[in-house]
Amino acid sequence: MNPYIGLTIPAQAEYLDIVRLTLYGVASKAGFSFEDIEDMKVAVAEACNNAILHAYEQGQPGTIEIQYEQQDGFLQISVKDEGNSFHYVQAESDTVALHHKSISEAAVGGLGLFLMQALMDDVQVLTESGKGTQVVLKKQLTGQMNRKEEMV
Repeated sequence: MNPYIGLTIPAQAEYLDIVRLTLYGVASKAGFSFEDIEDMKVAVAEACNNAILHAYEQGQPGTIEIQYEQQDGFLQISVKDEGNSFHYVQAESDTVALHHKSISEAAVGGLGLFLMQALMDDVQVLTESGKGTQVVLKKQLTGQMNRKEEMV
């Protein structure tokens, strides 16, 4: 396992700024573009929001663990809760697309996952009955050669 930066936050919306700020620091240090960082911030915030809204019963305390790990030219971000998990079935990429469909054809509650898939290069949702949910997001670092050439 590569070294990683990890956070454990209360499952409350007011802590999302810490998640986004940490992501900005890790991703900018790794060389990601501003646009890629903004995409990742939206995707990670959506994964955290899902945990905040759905993992724990109303009024019950809970936590969210976030790990940022740089590996082989990409950044992997893991968002894990210990709350209520759900049955997730990985859809084929062509069935996920909402192109040429009206908004009424989108599954209720499924837009967050669609958004994460649209913004990230890979999204995996791992669930264990009664043991929480883990969302693993990956973003490839592109344009490394161009940035190095510009610096010379």
